[in-house]
Amino acid sequence: MVSTEALNELRKTLRKGQQAMADWQGGELAVAAVPGAGKSTGMAVAAAIAIAKFQLHRQKQLVIVTFTRSAVSNIRKKVSELLKNLRLPQSAFTVSTLHSLAYTIASHHRELSGFGAGETIIVSESQKQRLIRNATNLWVKENPKLYDLLLEGRSFDGEDTERLRRQTVLRTDVLPSLAREAIATAKSSGLSPANLREVEAADGGYILDIAAGLYETYERLLRQEGAIDYDDMILGALRVLQNDSVRKYWQEKVFAVFEDEAQDSSPLQTKLLEILALTPQIPLPLREEEQVPFLPNFSGRISENDGLKNLMRVGDPNQAINSTFTPADPRFFNEFCDRCQKFSQLSTLDQAGRSNRNIMRAANFVLHWVNHSPEYAKNEKPFRTQKIRPVDADDPQANANPEAIGNGVEIYAPDSIEQEIEMIGLRIKKLYEQDPKLSMAILVRQHNQGRFVAESLAWLTKEYDIKIYDVEQSDRRSRVPMDMLAILQFMERPHSPDNLKSALDVLKERQKISSQQDLNFLASNPEKFLYPTLLDAPLTALALETQAKCVGLLRAKIELPLYNLIPFIAFALYDDEAGLLATADKLGDRLNQQLVGNYSMQTVIESLKEIVDSENFEAVEDENLEGRYMTGGQLTIISLHKAKGLDWDVVFMPFLHKRLCPGEAYIPEAVKFLGDFGLPDVTRAQIRAIIHEDVIPNAEEAWKQCSYLKQAEEFRLLYVGMTRAKKLLWLSAAQSAPFSWNTLENRTENAPICPAIAELARKFPEFQE
Repeated sequence: MVSTEALNELRKTLRKGQQAMADWQGGELAVAAVPGAGKSTGMAVAAAIAIAKFQLHRQKQLVIVTFTRSAVSNIRKKVSELLKNLRLPQSAFTVSTLHSLAYTIASHHRELSGFGAGETIIVSESQKQRLIRNATNLWVKENPKLYDLLLEGRSFDGEDTERLRRQTVLRTDVLPSLAREAIATAKSSGLSPANLREVEAADGGYILDIAAGLYETYERLLRQEGAIDYDDMILGALRVLQNDSVRKYWQEKVFAVFEDEAQDSSPLQTKLLEILALTPQIPLPLREEEQVPFLPNFSGRISENDGLKNLMRVGDPNQAINSTFTPADPRFFNEFCDRCQKFSQLSTLDQAGRSNRNIMRAANFVLHWVNHSPEYAKNEKPFRTQKIRPVDADDPQANANPEAIGNGVEIYAPDSIEQEIEMIGLRIKKLYEQDPKLSMAILVRQHNQGRFVAESLAWLTKEYDIKIYDVEQSDRRSRVPMDMLAILQFMERPHSPDNLKSALDVLKERQKISSQQDLNFLASNPEKFLYPTLLDAPLTALALETQAKCVGLLRAKIELPLYNLIPFIAFALYDDEAGLLATADKLGDRLNQQLVGNYSMQTVIESLKEIVDSENFEAVEDENLEGRYMTGGQLTIISLHKAKGLDWDVVFMPFLHKRLCPGEAYIPEAVKFLGDFGLPDVTRAQIRAIIHEDVIPNAEEAWKQCSYLKQAEEFRLLYVGMTRAKKLLWLSAAQSAPFSWNTLENRTENAPICPAIAELARKFPEFQE
């Protein structure tokens, strides 16, 4: 047994806010942490103390869950080291992702999970996209009336060319995107297709009926393949826990649940943890209002009267930056925090040991300004109100709030993006000369921005040997098999609108054609686009350039040996990008070895499909990714989303224009025939209203709500980026900037800066340089 003195010494290694976690005595506890507060460290120490205090073991474990596999590894290592020092059993705790935990429960009781008796296939993201495309095509065939209603749109003169264009838009863009939103949002909240139809029947509209049909068709195809997706893991575990004896077995095995990154949980994931965290009691009959809607025959108690919930949830709703493309919604964790606060079970970790005081002042100002903005805080405040505070003078962390470099925050408004990146390069050179061990990063919002930065700053490596690690480059390499597959499928069947559209998307992404054209229109009639006659309407100059690229690819199929096509496509797409070319070479070698004696266009395409579906092809990396992002003496170029959880001595955040942060509602011309809204976004907003039991908005109101939520998330993303910096934070936005980063030629003069940064500069003139 561990002595009280030993546990007290361990507790003293934490600051005041973290100590509230270590003092947990059971029951529910919400922990809202600011960036840099050390929530993972606090959770690890709290876990070790709980294991010692409650004498946990293999048959009564502490279960720790978090969002990513890398976070699992990090927390497991911290807890293991603490237990080793305390001479406590390593078997007293488990760490896993939510999906892994759910799959463990479901697979242990396969007969109850609904997975079937055989081996269960878990579909990858690319396989899921394939199923969604197939579900879309099948839904179109099975629902001609609804599909025709979409084709008609607001008005339609019946012209054949316009019909073809609309068909391409719907089948390749709108309907697959709508299906993705409906499946992700509804399924992760336990809503079935029938649930969507029931609500829509009362509402009188048609959008949720389309969503329900696509969702239902996808589920049918998924079952036909004997497969499940990640949301099915959670549903399977919940089905298992309907059984009284099985639920009691798991509840007796699980003493408590500690959840990290709780702001990223979906409703079903939270429900699973709540059930596991309950101390088992004799089940009482459920009142009707306590029935779980997505599991109507649930026989076990999940209400407050059930017993004690040993559940600690730790997160930061102000770092919820995944809610526009995952089912996560910070509203859920905020509601949990508010509920715990009523019972004095909320702890706020507001002391942060990372940034200097001026960086904290800047981040706090942005949070406060956005939350009090009449334009951006209309219905729900984008941020939870919590200030970042510096640590105490006697804080156990050494140099927790480091001295600032200069003023600690610098705000610039150069004339052009070229001048902006040149200024950044010169600042990096100067900083490197002063301290070659500084860790530095440039955070970008879009992939094309990262490419521009990497190319513009290559001189730092050539002339001054400053290492640049472009994280986005590795992302681009991982897409090489998908690029090759799209181009080869186009070469194989160029008259397929789907194949042509996919090839055009790749060419646009690789900046080989201009994005300032309607690619759906070009793809709607491949023959007229690729081989127009004298009777066809002449193509625009941009369309002619695009046509030449596509015809060049088709000519290569005729003129080159088949085994030369992949190298040819690689040079056509990647020019002199060495990493991408090396990855394409590796892919070509693998196909050559795999298909020896059976090398044909068809077998190459089939093999590429397998590689893309299985996601088992590793790109050629210059160095191991782990531990490389924050290396001293290195400049890392990384997206804002991937920067979460990381920090650097110096952080540069360029291109902070209002158009991207917070952005504005934008409807592409190609889809305006449907209305002044984006159909997938409307679907998401309407399903969100069902989940929160709000009034179901009509399409126009749902579009406004969705636009507001996206803007809120962009502000949170800005906040996350700002709080990555320790000693110096650079914020800038050029006065002349590209309208779209896909083509740098078209510039917007006097481009408005992000309003929160403009107000920050006005409030603190000393930050302006």
